[in-house]
Amino acid sequence: MSAQSTVLDDDARLMRYARHILLDELGVEGQERLLAARVLIVGAGGLGSPAALYLAAAGVGQLLLVDDDVVELSNLQRQILHTTVGLGRAKAESGRQALLALNPDIQVQALVERLDDVRLRELAADVDLVLDCCDNFATRHAINRACVATGTPLVSGAAIKFSGQVSVYDLRRDDSPCYCCLFPEADDVEELRCATTGVLGPLLGMVGSVQAAEAIKLIVGMGEPLVGRLLSVDALRMQWHTIRFRRDPACPVCARRGPAAAACSGD
Repeated sequence: MSAQSTVLDDDARLMRYARHILLDELGVEGQERLLAARVLIVGAGGLGSPAALYLAAAGVGQLLLVDDDVVELSNLQRQILHTTVGLGRAKAESGRQALLALNPDIQVQALVERLDDVRLRELAADVDLVLDCCDNFATRHAINRACVATGTPLVSGAAIKFSGQVSVYDLRRDDSPCYCCLFPEADDVEELRCATTGVLGPLLGMVGSVQAAEAIKLIVGMGEPLVGRLLSVDALRMQWHTIRFRRDPACPVCARRGPAAAACSGD
């Protein structure tokens, strides 16, 4: 077993991850799975910041951080990976520096690029898990197509104004819906952007943290992930709500994976 895949031969590593190792559901074996994991995070902004920080702190061994944008002053109200001294730097590079400062025990690869379908599929096939932390429907659907094609679990989050949502699409499972089952792709969908409508900064932390928690659960294999459930939050009233949904048998993206029945209900 390599040094990257064990916590037992290093006192400093054992101390760093002690609070996770104490959890019966996680333990040493779960921590070893985290150290051996490879995760793609698409977006180093408001959602990617808290998600990446918590995954780095948890000891996820390899993080691939993708973003083609640069750090701007208006980002700093919510994008906690970045600081004022990083203004003008590529977000992926700025994020890599912050993650390694937090945990030099891991590897972080910064990809300053806009991913097309081919590149997304290539990256998704080479990781254990994908986090969708982007800010537009076109990219979300492209990520979903790549994950369906490669059978890679996807944790998707979104937030605008005071509303946020998270769901897990575990494409290793025949019964798991994909993102398109819940949000069909359409040209006439009105897309809200925080640059024009605003967003509460801590809301991104709430949603991104849930994404990180779901990612850790999937890697370790513990608990019940948000598969077939959309968790939404109204931060203005601080209310959480769950909507259950199933695969769409007519989904243009994942229908060929096998039989499915469509249904949707609120909890």
